[in-house]
Amino acid sequence: MTKQPTLTTPRLILRPFTLADAPSVQRLAGEWAIADTTANIPHPYEDGVAEAWIRSHVEQFEHRTGVIFAITLKDTDELVGAISLFSLRAASNRAEMGYWIGVPFWNKGYCSEAAKALIRYGFDELGLNRVFAEHMARNPASGRVMEKAGMTYEGTLRQHVKKWDRYEDLKVYGILRSESD
Repeated sequence: MTKQPTLTTPRLILRPFTLADAPSVQRLAGEWAIADTTANIPHPYEDGVAEAWIRSHVEQFEHRTGVIFAITLKDTDELVGAISLFSLRAASNRAEMGYWIGVPFWNKGYCSEAAKALIRYGFDELGLNRVFAEHMARNPASGRVMEKAGMTYEGTLRQHVKKWDRYEDLKVYGILRSESD
């Protein structure tokens, strides 16, 4: 595969990010609620961070270390969030899934729909055997996304990350190729 594909679902298009998406990324990911409920998104979301992040995507895809998709509405192409497979491990055919959805688009099922498509892509196109994801224990909505995508709760990593000077427990979910639809 030389070029990152575009994936479609009934309501969404998952496509590569472009630099034109940077203002929307900064606005959506820059919300305190996003940074507070994810392990790796900064706050404040400074100027230039979105552009640098987007510029890193092609190299990750070319080196098969990650693939990052913009989640957009099929009808309007409006950006609602991001979803990715990262830390791809060729030796064990596994990857970690991560995502964020802008606050105005919460509770509409977009993330679960995107996660199902991304997992299928990981198994069918990347040859993965396992996809796993983690969420902070105090963000159970993220766990519900994982469950709706067919993932199974596997355990809790106690005080595994530090966010805002506070140690956070991470809940781990996973799905194997043999368990997917």
